[in-house]
Amino acid sequence: MLREINDRAAIEVLLREGALTRSELEVAIGLSKPATAQLLTRLEQDDVVIKAGVRGGGRGPRAQLWEVNGGVAYVAAVDLTPQKADFVVSDVTGAVLAEYQVPLPVHEGADVVGTFGLALTRVAAEAGLATEDLRRVVIGAQGAFDPRTGLLSSAPHIPGWLGFDVPGRLSQELGVEVTIENDVNLVAIVEMTVGQAVGLDDFVMIWLSDGVGGAVVVGRRLLRGATGGGGEIDWMRVPDPVSVARPNEKPRAGDRFGDLVASPAVVRLAAAHGIEAETGADAVAKAREQKNQPFLDDLARRVAGGAASLIAVVDPELVLLSGDTSRAGGDEFAALVAERLHELVLPRTPVGVASVQGNAVREGALQSALATVRRDVFGVNTPSLLGPGRSGAGEPHPIVAIPDSRTEPPSPAPTN
Repeated sequence: MLREINDRAAIEVLLREGALTRSELEVAIGLSKPATAQLLTRLEQDDVVIKAGVRGGGRGPRAQLWEVNGGVAYVAAVDLTPQKADFVVSDVTGAVLAEYQVPLPVHEGADVVGTFGLALTRVAAEAGLATEDLRRVVIGAQGAFDPRTGLLSSAPHIPGWLGFDVPGRLSQELGVEVTIENDVNLVAIVEMTVGQAVGLDDFVMIWLSDGVGGAVVVGRRLLRGATGGGGEIDWMRVPDPVSVARPNEKPRAGDRFGDLVASPAVVRLAAAHGIEAETGADAVAKAREQKNQPFLDDLARRVAGGAASLIAVVDPELVLLSGDTSRAGGDEFAALVAERLHELVLPRTPVGVASVQGNAVREGALQSALATVRRDVFGVNTPSLLGPGRSGAGEPHPIVAIPDSRTEPPSPAPTN
């Protein structure tokens, strides 16, 4: 039991930090020099760690570097959209082995499982693997996934993927464990791992783009809900605080939030303020250039109206705006949303902009796959999905190994 705890501590450090010398690992996990040397020998014999060259510099012999053996397990991650599927394959350390982008049919009646399997086989082959060599595949898609039935809903843009147990059928036909996750949830995972929410326990994310979505994180765990609909704020009913673009009578039930802040709605609001734009992001960018404050203020009021409902229930530490419309507004627009939000709720919750660049959905799917496989293979938890508890106020818990003897003192700083 003691060895297993120490082994997991060492593996977790090497996964997080990359290649280390024996003395660096010794300090990181708090074991003595002999105990750390024995640990590395044991892990090397089990093919869990391998030698990774040497580190030179300074006087004396060069120090041997050690790293986790990436060949222990492999994963794949996919960002599935109506336009294309973006694949990546990596080893268990997160090192990318292959990438592949391809349009896949998503219309009703299409052989979505067969074409997906062919694409997965191709990207696996580019990584020098067979499909069955993959330990887990995580797919990110717009919509809500019901874990009880395996059904995907709120996804009319990919009708071919509706009406069947998606992970069950894919896992059975492809011979690899497949899971599916909401795309905005995956962006939230990346923000927890390397972005604005690294040190936070509770936050909410609002995605503003062609569509509208959200993610709720409580105690560093995604709140998916009983049917997978946690964070599906597109259908939330809210009052519209502006009238310039909506002269007709308002529905008594309130407007659908997505009908107020999705890209087409933002374009219409911009037109009412004299701004011609093709997308919501374009409208916000032009408004900033033209200093059209009335438009930005109206849009901020709409966003704040939806955020207020989340604040009232969750009381998070931060509201994160993501998606191309949010990125176009930047910190200036986030500050305006915060100002309007604080007129509606008691907590002075800050509002920020998601910081992760590139394909955050695919990256989140990769982090999710790695977190699960690392837990299954090594018994270690990574911050992506299973972060620190609430007692640490968001700060990561230190990883400390247990000395072989209760009287064994901490080892000194490394000399090599």
